[in-house]
Amino acid sequence: MTAAPRCAQGREASYGEVMAHMFSWAGRFGLRQYVKSSLWIVPVLGLVLGVLLAELALASDEAGRLPSGWHYSASTASGVLTSIVGAMVALLGFVVTIGVLVVQQATGTLSPRYMRLWYRNRLQKAVLATFMGTLSFSFSLLRSIESDSVPDLGVTLAGVSVAVSLVLLLVYLNRFTHKLRPVAIAELVGGVGAAVFRSGEAEIRAVTAHGPEAVPSGAPVTRVRAVRGGAVQAYDVPGLVAEAERHDCVFVLPRLVGDFVMPGAALVEVHKGRAEGASEPDSRRIAGRIALGAERTVDQDPAFALRVLVDIAIRALSPAVNDPTTAVQVLNHIGSFLHAVGTTRLPGRYVLADGHGVARLVLPGRDWDGYLQLAVCEIMDYGRSSVQICRRLRALLEDLLDTLPPEQHPSVKAQLVLLEKSVEREFTDPDRRAVAQQADLQGIGGRPLS
Repeated sequence: MTAAPRCAQGREASYGEVMAHMFSWAGRFGLRQYVKSSLWIVPVLGLVLGVLLAELALASDEAGRLPSGWHYSASTASGVLTSIVGAMVALLGFVVTIGVLVVQQATGTLSPRYMRLWYRNRLQKAVLATFMGTLSFSFSLLRSIESDSVPDLGVTLAGVSVAVSLVLLLVYLNRFTHKLRPVAIAELVGGVGAAVFRSGEAEIRAVTAHGPEAVPSGAPVTRVRAVRGGAVQAYDVPGLVAEAERHDCVFVLPRLVGDFVMPGAALVEVHKGRAEGASEPDSRRIAGRIALGAERTVDQDPAFALRVLVDIAIRALSPAVNDPTTAVQVLNHIGSFLHAVGTTRLPGRYVLADGHGVARLVLPGRDWDGYLQLAVCEIMDYGRSSVQICRRLRALLEDLLDTLPPEQHPSVKAQLVLLEKSVEREFTDPDRRAVAQQADLQGIGGRPLS
C-alpha cells in the first residue's frame, strides 16, 4: 500500500487528510492496483471459501442420501483427507518456488519492470486459491470424522478438488514453461501496450475536442501542487472535466502519465472561465483525481509497455549476455506496437470539453516522435556494433515508411539517417559496412530488402 501522504512542507498529513486521500479517486485507484498486484488476496479468499464449502457439504451430507459407492469408512476418510492436506501444503511450496524462480529470471535476464505485469497473472492466483481452498476444505472435514459419522460427500468432493488442482497445476506449468521465453513475454507486453493505447485513445476522442484557440492563455490563477512525490499513474479524466465544469474553469495538466512529480510540484494549473462569481475549486479534490505511486503502471501508460520491451532488448545486447537474436525478436513486436501508434493521429495535446462543448481539460500526450525515439534510440545505441541489429532496425524503419501515413515519415527518415551515421562510424571496413547497411527482417539469414 502507499505510504501516508505528507504535505508540501514535509509534515505528516492529518487523520482527516489521510482518510480523504483513501476515499478519493486516487486512493481507490491505488487500492485497485494493490489488489491486482497482490498474490495473497485471492488465495485467502479461496481459503475462506473452502471452509464455507466444507460446512455446506456437511449439511448436505446430513440432509440427503448418497449413492452406495460414495460411502467411506472412518479410517479411509481420515487417511484420504490427511493425505490431501499434506499434498496441498507441498504443492503450495512448489508453486511458490516456481514464483521465486520467475522473479529471479525476470529481474536477471528480462526487465524488473515486467514484474508489474507478472504479479497480475490470473492463472497463478487461481492455482494458489484452488490449492488453499482444497487445503481448508479437507482440513475442515477432518474434525467431523467419527467412528459412526463420516462426511462421505465431502470426501468425494475433496478428491474432485485434488483432480482440479492437478489439472490447473499442469496448465500452470505448461504456460510458464512456454510463456517465460523473452519472445513470448515481448508478445504479451506488446499486446497489452497496444490494447491500452487503443482504448485510451478511443476514450479521450469520445469527448468533444477543441482546437488550440480553446486553450487558455496567460498565467494560471492558481496551481494545485503535489503533497507527496511519485510517478503519475493515472488521471480521472471524467472527474476532472466534471470538477472544472462545476467551478467554470479550465484545468491544464502539465505532466504526462508516467512522469515523476516532486513534492510541491505543480499537478494542475487552474484557469478561470468567463462566468462571474464562480466558486474556487478545492485543491484536495482536484489532487485526489490524480493517482501517484512509487512506479509507473500500464493502465493509462502504453509507453510503459514499450519501455519494458526496449529494456528486454537492450539487456539482451549487454556484453554479459550477447544475445542479439533475442533483441531481433523483440524488435518484431516493437514494430507491431509502432504500427498501431503510427496509424493514429497524435496531436501531442488534447483539449477535452464538457457536455455543452466548453473546453474544460487540457491533457498532455505523447506524439509520434516520442514513441519512435523510445522504441529505437537505445537499441540503436547498444546494438550499433551488431550487424544483425543494424539490419533489423533498417528493415523495421523501412517497413514503417511503407505502411504509415506520410505525416509520420519525417521522424522515421530522421531515425534512418541516425542509423546510417551510426553504421558508418562503427564499421570502418567498406565490405562489412555494406553488409550492415542492408535491411533484413531476420537480421541475418533472411532475404535482404535492398
